[in-house]
Amino acid sequence: MNRIIVTIMMVAASSYMTLSAQTLYKKVFDNATAVVNNAASNDQQIQINQYKITVLNYISNQVKKRGLTKDTYFYDSQAVNLASFITDFETYIIKARAISSEKRLEVIACYRDASLNNPLFNDSDKETTYVYVNDKQTYTPFSLDTDWEKAYDQATEKIKTIIK
Repeated sequence: MNRIIVTIMMVAASSYMTLSAQTLYKKVFDNATAVVNNAASNDQQIQINQYKITVLNYISNQVKKRGLTKDTYFYDSQAVNLASFITDFETYIIKARAISSEKRLEVIACYRDASLNNPLFNDSDKETTYVYVNDKQTYTPFSLDTDWEKAYDQATEKIKTIIK
């Protein structure tokens, strides 16, 4: 009887942890979708959140296309680090603008380079993965093929030398 209770508790805990973990990826995706679909959102907000949706779809599609098996931690980590990366980027752009246009360009280069230097899949289709990098009108000049955990760590370290 105790074995059954323990087994039931373990299954319930496992289900809860999986559900909780999946909510991070889904939450980032759903929040971005809500901003894009909100008539009150401005162009910048829409473009930034459309980028998040595109990245999350890209990651999911690449995992499926390559026949990879990834756990919920992988998806959640990528989604949370993507959101943090973009939030910090926006924050430092504002700070840099107050200093000089040169600092602003340094911040953009710092985050763009962090994205480019940390590919997740090493996708050879650069036309697709660099579509935002090559767009001079975008607020998010980053590669779709980015390991967001590594890119966030790199940008966080490097930005300390740019904005003091």
